[in-house]
Amino acid sequence: MTVRVERSFELPVGRERIWEFISDPGRRAGAISVVSEYEVHGDGSATWHLDLPIPVVNTTVAVETEDEEVRPPEYVRFVGRSTVMDVVGEHELVELEGGTRVVNTFVVDGRLPGVERFFRRNLDAELDNLEQALIDDFEVEV
Repeated sequence: MTVRVERSFELPVGRERIWEFISDPGRRAGAISVVSEYEVHGDGSATWHLDLPIPVVNTTVAVETEDEEVRPPEYVRFVGRSTVMDVVGEHELVELEGGTRVVNTFVVDGRLPGVERFFRRNLDAELDNLEQALIDDFEVEV
């Protein structure tokens, strides 16, 4: 079974500034609570090390991520693959008068019992984390 979450939020920050954050694989990884550490490689791909609090996963999971489509400064789609799940993330930046709408879509396809259940319960909170990371990064009040 696949879990899909889409959510958007608006920030009083220009699209180009948000693009600097959202297009950076390390900054994206740093906003996810279950990413215990990550490495960004020279080609722009990244390895996320996930600590998933589910019984069948008793080790850190390496997720190899790479950007699949990039249209600066408005859209990035990345994919991540691992032995326990695949993930697709999309971020679209829509310029507004006085700010930017950030449209986020995440799709997780789990391969082990409990993975989808975990993300079904927690993906919305992870999007809260992303929004908070952007707010903190730009020191804006919303």
